Amino acid sequence: HVQLVESGGGSVQVGGSLRLSCVASGDTISRYCMGWFRQAPGQEREKVAEIDSAGNSHYSESVKGRFTVARAGGKNDNAKNTLYLQMNSLKPEDTAVYYCAARRGSCYQLWLGFRGQGTQVTVS
Repeated sequence: HVQLVESGGGSVQVGGSLRLSCVASGDTISRYCMGWFRQAPGQEREKVAEIDSAGNSHYSESVKGRFTVARAGGKNDNAKNTLYLQMNSLKPEDTAVYYCAARRGSCYQLWLGFRGQGTQVTVS
C-alpha cells in the first residue's frame, strides 16, 4: 500500500510559478506510473501530467509547455521518493485542487490507483 502526501500549493499571481511535491511512502515509486490530476469546483477532473516507470511523460494540452513533471526515487526508505510538478506561467484557469496519483506498472486508469488528499492552487 502506498501513501501519497502532496504539498506546495498556495496562492500565486498570474504568470507566476509553483512547484508541487508528492512524497510517497510504502514502496519505491520507480516501479509506478505517477501523475497529477486537478479538479476545479463544478468542473470535471483532468489529468494534467503523468510519468511512467521508464521516465516517459505526457501532458494535457492545457498545460503542455508550462508544466513539467519529474520524479526522484531511491533504493531505500531514507532516499527521496518524490514526484514533482513544476508549474510556470500560471493562469487563472489553473486554479484547482491538485492530486497526486500512483499506480504500479501501467498508467492505464491511473486515478484508480493510490491518491493523495490534494493541495489547493489558486491563481489570481
